[in-house]
Amino acid sequence: MNSKLFLLWAAVAVAVALMATVDSPQLKDRSYGGHLPRWRGIGSKAFTRRHVAKLTDFGGVGDGATSNTAAFAAAVGNLSQVAADGGAMLVVPAGRWLTGPFNLTSHFTLFLNRGAVILASTDMNDFSIISPLPSYGRGRDAPGGRYSNFIMGYNLTDVAITGNNGTINGQGHVWWERFRANELQHTRGYLVEFMFCNNVLLSNVTLMNSPSWTLHPVYCRDVIVSGVTIYAPIKSPNTDGMNPDSCTNVKILDSYVTSGDDCIAIKSGWDQYGIAFNMPSKHIYIRNFTCVSPTSATIAIGSEMSGGVEDVRAEYITAVNTESAVRIKTGIGRGAYVRDVFVRRMRLHKMKYVFWMTSSYGQHPDEGFDPDAVPVVRNINYSEVTATNVTMIGRLEGLKRSPFTGICLSDVTAEISVMMKKKKKPVWICSFVEGVSTAVTPLTCAALKDAGAQAASSCPFREIP
Repeated sequence: MNSKLFLLWAAVAVAVALMATVDSPQLKDRSYGGHLPRWRGIGSKAFTRRHVAKLTDFGGVGDGATSNTAAFAAAVGNLSQVAADGGAMLVVPAGRWLTGPFNLTSHFTLFLNRGAVILASTDMNDFSIISPLPSYGRGRDAPGGRYSNFIMGYNLTDVAITGNNGTINGQGHVWWERFRANELQHTRGYLVEFMFCNNVLLSNVTLMNSPSWTLHPVYCRDVIVSGVTIYAPIKSPNTDGMNPDSCTNVKILDSYVTSGDDCIAIKSGWDQYGIAFNMPSKHIYIRNFTCVSPTSATIAIGSEMSGGVEDVRAEYITAVNTESAVRIKTGIGRGAYVRDVFVRRMRLHKMKYVFWMTSSYGQHPDEGFDPDAVPVVRNINYSEVTATNVTMIGRLEGLKRSPFTGICLSDVTAEISVMMKKKKKPVWICSFVEGVSTAVTPLTCAALKDAGAQAASSCPFREIP
């Protein structure tokens, strides 16, 4: 099947899946869509700013060729002076607005009208070198600093990117080509990064063709991502969709990702730098999410999880032609923990691994990692899962020094691919794991003892409060 036919087929499948989940009565309860007290106020101010201006008021030209770097800088700079007085909004009209990187400000909304496309400059000289993240110690691609992100929010409160499904296009092909050719001296920047920010909203926009990771909230609190579409070619390098990183209180709702890497990757720092920074990712809630990623995971935890990851809840998940549904990635040197993960109501098609937990990740920032920093993985709960055309159901590989414990699988049905049935290869691989299972077909490995009806009641899904 050629790529165009595949994308058309995937789009139809995704649309059908989304319609089915949106109509679900479970999605109509008041915990859905940001009604929790914890999130109250994040989105309410984003659309009612007192001061509103258009990019054209600052000389913007939307012809796709004229640089608008100065116009964006002037617009944000001027609006930042009045944003404390009831907030400010910059409206980007329909058109193609070429620009270099720019920063956002507090009490501010970047609003993209329908037909608006913000285009990232393809001139690498427009991207300065900035410091590496303190919880990583170096750039992710290479030692040292990193290229600046395209759109950046630093130490902000009450900031939003929203609109009528306008687009932010990173034009990442120039970065991918030079990365593959090993021509870059520094780590690629991300399309949108919020760093040390509180009360962040990203909704009703399309993000595409990022140089590397697409949406990266890091060291943030109270983040909502709702109605966001992310796209990058399935062979583009490291174009993760969403990477909540050392963040607390994140909701990802009604969103769709096609990418060349993990659709959602929950992180918290890399080896000794993440351990020292000591900022976990916690209270991450994902609901009504769809992923296409043939070489990576729908939801990944790690591999950089050295600050810890806890309380991850996800439901109504659809994945088509994706390597794995949920993947926990860790290893010696990472330290910290992954605990209290609850995932249910997944519908999966064409999947290499349904459940994949690995403890053999050996990528380290430098030789200073601690070989005694052993990660702890416990209380992992998957339920109500249906998968078709599967190569392997579970590959669960803990550490002899630290087995993965408290694994619970319930109400799981997987249909093995015709090819794998002919090869008669194992569909489960388990080592150094402990847990229970119930109503799992085909039967699990012996390490996950069949506890009958007791399994579901002993480790139920932790409801969104």
